[in-house]
Amino acid sequence: MDVTSELTSPASHSRDSGFFEKSIRMFSILRSKQSPNKESGKEDTGTWKRKRFLRSFKGYEENKTMICNGVEKTGENKEAEPIQGKPLSVMEINELIQKRQLLEAFASTKLLEDETISEWDAEKYKDNPQEFVRKSKDVDLLYNSITNAIQSIVKGTLEHPTVEGTMLTSMVTLIAREEAAHPDTDNATHPGSDLLGRPRKWRETWKEAINESAKKRVLKAPMASKEEESSWLDLHLNFLQKNLREDLLKIKLSVKKCYPEEYQVCDTYVEAFHKAIASHLQHLCQEPLDFNELYTLLTWVANTYHSELFLGHPDLKPEVKTENLSLLLTPADWDKLKNDYIASAKEKIKSYFGNILRLEVTEKWEKEVHPEVKENLYHASLSFDIQTIIGEHTKLSGAISRSLETKMLELCVTELLEFIPRFEKEFTAWSTAQDSPIFALYFVAYINSFHDLMSGLETEFKVNIEELQKILETLTRNFTNIFLTKLRKKAQELLREIHRYVVKEYITQVIKHRWRMNRETRQEVSKKMDLESTILHNTLIDQGSDSHWLKPAIRHISRIIGEKKKDKIKVYVKKLCQNYPDIRKDHILAILARRGLGRTGREAIFRQVCHVLESSDREEGNMLFAEIDVPVVISCF
Repeated sequence: MDVTSELTSPASHSRDSGFFEKSIRMFSILRSKQSPNKESGKEDTGTWKRKRFLRSFKGYEENKTMICNGVEKTGENKEAEPIQGKPLSVMEINELIQKRQLLEAFASTKLLEDETISEWDAEKYKDNPQEFVRKSKDVDLLYNSITNAIQSIVKGTLEHPTVEGTMLTSMVTLIAREEAAHPDTDNATHPGSDLLGRPRKWRETWKEAINESAKKRVLKAPMASKEEESSWLDLHLNFLQKNLREDLLKIKLSVKKCYPEEYQVCDTYVEAFHKAIASHLQHLCQEPLDFNELYTLLTWVANTYHSELFLGHPDLKPEVKTENLSLLLTPADWDKLKNDYIASAKEKIKSYFGNILRLEVTEKWEKEVHPEVKENLYHASLSFDIQTIIGEHTKLSGAISRSLETKMLELCVTELLEFIPRFEKEFTAWSTAQDSPIFALYFVAYINSFHDLMSGLETEFKVNIEELQKILETLTRNFTNIFLTKLRKKAQELLREIHRYVVKEYITQVIKHRWRMNRETRQEVSKKMDLESTILHNTLIDQGSDSHWLKPAIRHISRIIGEKKKDKIKVYVKKLCQNYPDIRKDHILAILARRGLGRTGREAIFRQVCHVLESSDREEGNMLFAEIDVPVVISCF
């Protein structure tokens, strides 16, 4: 299709002007042939229409100045020969439109329109009104075709690598001629048909076409799916600002000079792009976006859109102005976006705190890594990690808006108040299940760390720590109780061991000495041993020992030493074996030796009680005699 109009040169404009003058002369001839019955002093509707067109065209020719940096200049008025004949046919005019020879097409269409109006005024269609309707529709369809051509030219302006300046300047001339030919008045249309004589408002068509072009350019920016690219939204917005910035630069350098100043081309395109982007973002807001995508969209709208990365780029100044643009998102959409961001951040912050707890369990507690020491105090990284998370998220949110920063801080504090009891529960469960030696160290480290956290939130983030302080006081009290319980348990274990050790050493001393005792001495020794056994047992029980099982040991031995009858000695030896299954034969023989029994008597008693040792389970019960070394018993004959 030949899209280069022959009317884009100065000669062609002169020729077009002559074309209109011939049309006007033809109207004069038609007027002279009208019915003589009409009064010469009375103007009908057709006469008014023709005079209005003549005045408009004459005014346009007189005021015609340089358009689009000299593309069209004032033409010389040349006397043209009257046109004898009719306007071009509808098909011929349509061919001109298809070839983008729009000035010629408009001139012929206007001639056809005025001819139809004149024929109506002359009552030519009195007997055939359908013919008038047909011709009116033809005129309207031709104007609509020109309208479509204007839309196509405008929409294609940014699609081609280079701007077709001659086509744009010719279009501007066309719009000006139509406005001169069809003044926008209250009585613009012809009484016979609303399709004739009405303004076509092609300047509005031009603006609508720019809006459509902007929408198309915005939607043309590449956008991958979430499945293809995790950072799809960030990439899409980068493509969008890069492509549209190039479009605006082309408008500033090439398109703008093709229009008169009154068109305010840059402002019109910026407004169109602004509306198209706003509509596109509103569509994106309806998509299910995750935390990172919501942040990308928020920060792009709040920070990137007006920055030097996009509309505020130095190369676009001063033609591209942004101060008069409306909000990119409506307050309702903006609030919804922020609320979705906070709702998504709730799960994000919760997961961050959960990761902190998981690392404490797996990397420190389970591996029994000792906490760090700072200024002679045990410290954990807990406070630093939590404050880092809160600081980063509030800072990023604050760069978007102050209200979002406040909401983010409130969210982080709320999640922290839920995290601390959860941390306490995990630490308590671990300390109960694992009797780790590092419990006390971490108990101190966490108390120090939470105290540092509370101080940091109050000073750095200006948080009201009253509720946090109550939670940390409860945590400290619970940790202290756990520590004291463990300490009491450890103390009791120590006392049990001391109790066992004292009884063991006492028995060791009893069976180790080799003095000979008569009956009176044995009685005294037996009584003394009973008394000392009671004193030792009661003292250690009072201190917290619960080893009541040790009480019979010394008493049984004292009874064996002080007993006169051998049958009762056997009873005490049997009870000793039953109570303490870890006792061995040499222990029994040594105790009987302290009683003063000879070898034969010792062996006889042992044989009578040995079945008790054989039947007892030495793997069960408390161990006392296993660690007592027995001296060699030497018998003299």
